[in-house]
Amino acid sequence: MNHKPIVIAGTGCALADYLYTGVRFDAPLFLKYRSNKPGDGGLAPGKLVFTEELEKFSGVPYSRISLELTGGEPPAAINIGGPGLVSLINVSQLLPKEEFDVRFYGGSGRDETADRIERLVIKTPLNIEHYRRISEKRTPFTDVLSDITYDNHQGERTFINNIGAAWDYTPELLGDDFFKADLVCFGGTALVPKIHDHLTRLLGRAKQAGCLTIVNTVFDFRNEKKNPDKPWPLVDTPDDYSLIDMLIMDCEESLKISGRKTITEAAAYFAGLKISSFIITNGSGDLYAFSNGALFEEMPLTIFPVSKRVGVDFKLDPTLKGDTTGCGDNFAGGIIASMAHQLAIASSEKFSMSDAIALGVASGAFACYYIGGTYIEDCAGEKLQKIQAFKNEYIQQILRL
Repeated sequence: MNHKPIVIAGTGCALADYLYTGVRFDAPLFLKYRSNKPGDGGLAPGKLVFTEELEKFSGVPYSRISLELTGGEPPAAINIGGPGLVSLINVSQLLPKEEFDVRFYGGSGRDETADRIERLVIKTPLNIEHYRRISEKRTPFTDVLSDITYDNHQGERTFINNIGAAWDYTPELLGDDFFKADLVCFGGTALVPKIHDHLTRLLGRAKQAGCLTIVNTVFDFRNEKKNPDKPWPLVDTPDDYSLIDMLIMDCEESLKISGRKTITEAAAYFAGLKISSFIITNGSGDLYAFSNGALFEEMPLTIFPVSKRVGVDFKLDPTLKGDTTGCGDNFAGGIIASMAHQLAIASSEKFSMSDAIALGVASGAFACYYIGGTYIEDCAGEKLQKIQAFKNEYIQQILRL
């Protein structure tokens, strides 16, 4: 490239993940805090609950709950978490730094958790000049309880989150510079309430500035608690989905946002909106993709498989398995990286959805081989090389379908 770098600017959920891998969701101490109905503040596999809501649900201080659930064992790992931060770290590792400037905008507290996040992030190529300490509240954290035996040994996680300093991060803190980007990403904004509640306005400003826009969602416990029987608000009106160039959701999120009962119904709902393109993932199940042809090549609602290699590898050698934490966030990062690369090559043709999905699936698959969502490289280009091998195998897999 002989021009200025492509700028990718993102904001959203950023936190420390404290990962506990020895948890069983069928154990009495987990069942003691198990949810009775959606939004009641109890624990549920695959779902996120806030510490304060879990305390209200149980009448027990979280310090004691944590001790019971983990047996007093230290976390297996302390890692960077959050759909905003983790996805962009993956983007920064998949694209050459001299050609792409990947920036994260966000806020933390002034505590040891913030120090831990910074010590890890500076080992990655991500630009964190705009990730600042803004609050006296605790830096956001999530205790991630992982049960590798759940769902017929496919594995699942339960997330217990403290929003903390994210309550104090406002649209004004993004500044004008945020919108001087080629791609603008909003990742897991439901855990950054003041950004989430102004998402339509921020998307509108990004489109006015000529940015491509990507939204990847997260379980919205705040709105689930507020109105458990109503769809979660994402944008202000159905027409505002036209402000999103790529929307990435998992199955549960797609059901809750659309108000539908099945992934097929949710996919049909989003395909009927003015949305440019979307992808719905479903854990170890097939994913759904759609494009109306505005940015990506036109693609009717299409089903794609996940990587077959992961299941084969783990069956042959179970010791290869890390956990599924961050698979979805890394998937989103792969999609964003593909979009940035396709923008950089300045082809007159539409973007390739198949290429984006291949890099997304490869990124999510590789995340199953290590603990936590963020992979710390020994040298630049290491992760790209490993993920490229997964991508090549996946392309061959879908060509055989």
